[in-house]
Amino acid sequence: MKIAIRTLTAATMGFAVSLAVAQAAPVPTDVPGGTYRADPAHTQVVFSVLHMGFTNYTGLFSEGSGTLTFNPAHITSTKLNVSIKIHSVQTTSNHLTEELNSTDWLDAAKYPTATFVSSKVLPTASGAAEIAGILTFHGVSRPATISATFIGAGTNPMNKAYTIGFEGTTKIRRSDFGVSKYVPLVGDDVTLKIAGAFEKQS
Repeated sequence: MKIAIRTLTAATMGFAVSLAVAQAAPVPTDVPGGTYRADPAHTQVVFSVLHMGFTNYTGLFSEGSGTLTFNPAHITSTKLNVSIKIHSVQTTSNHLTEELNSTDWLDAAKYPTATFVSSKVLPTASGAAEIAGILTFHGVSRPATISATFIGAGTNPMNKAYTIGFEGTTKIRRSDFGVSKYVPLVGDDVTLKIAGAFEKQS
């Protein structure tokens, strides 16, 4: 019985390590450095918030814009400046989507964009880094850190643009940004999962 438990634990640990490696693959040495521009059609932010203590409810923001200045040989010199259009928010409820854009929640008319500007990039593993910076959302600017992993790079076969992609995660407290409607019935902590696609500029 003890041997079986040790074997299962080892297998589980091995799977976890393999998954981590797959999610944070090394950046290929032939990835060109330079300025990349966010692809608005393939840059997304998924948010998740605890709803009434029953479910982790999710929604989506899109229409990303901004730039990534990237040097694979010197990751610490990377600069990120990106924005998301607040009115792009989507949920599975048309009523909720409309409500989120209202003054009671995100007030998209007054605060049309959320912006993240990096201040420091610290590599944490092969293909992974912590990106510290300032998040401006709902008219409030606060420090935030994105845990980023490299996904892949290459020429997009559809539009022939050289593209590099990352996944990032961070967590914010929405009340810190003045969005406190229904706290704590609807959770204060919001998890953000970011899919960032960036196209090389000539």
